[in-house]
Amino acid sequence: MPNPIRILVADDHPLFRAGVVASLSRQPNFTVIAEASSGEEAYTLAAEHLPDILLLDITMPGEGGIAAAQRIAATFPIVRIIMLTVSEDQDNLLNALKAGAKGYVLKGVSARELATAVRTVADGDVYISAQLAGGILFEMTHSPVTPKDPFSELTERERQILTLLADGLTNREIGGQLFLAEKTIKHYMTNILQKLQVRSRVEAALLAQKHGLTEDEFR
Repeated sequence: MPNPIRILVADDHPLFRAGVVASLSRQPNFTVIAEASSGEEAYTLAAEHLPDILLLDITMPGEGGIAAAQRIAATFPIVRIIMLTVSEDQDNLLNALKAGAKGYVLKGVSARELATAVRTVADGDVYISAQLAGGILFEMTHSPVTPKDPFSELTERERQILTLLADGLTNREIGGQLFLAEKTIKHYMTNILQKLQVRSRVEAALLAQKHGLTEDEFR
């Protein structure tokens, strides 16, 4: 049986959010792990849980969904973002895709279509509601440009994990030192590999050694 798709739902309307959560929870292999009511809270919970999918409303208090999507996509590329919104505005759609969203779904879709969108994006593809999709839009679905120094994009926790990896520790041993579950370390490791644009733990460890990461930074 495949691992469940772990989902974070962010919307500032409690009743709508509850409906989405209930709908997703009825789907096989879906697990809603957290809920947020603002862009800032979505960022905090994304950092804490590293969900597979983040369903994110555009219009929310504070920084809003598009700004939150941009921060989350840049910091946690492992988290795939789907905008779930009432907005059919082309500018919002393009800005969301530029920010790093991999899906754009209109509120009011059927439970079946929402589930399809989640599965499609979780599999690494792009999903846009049919009435908004067009060939020109798919050109905007590339990932944010990787910075020249990808190490500057690592969070402190990711730098700790990478340093321990460079010292030759396994995921289980790293988890033991940092008091984190081995599964959590695996999620972080996937994030690290994507940020560093490498394919394996060995390449990441070699880059870390070349970069001069040491445990002294965290003492």
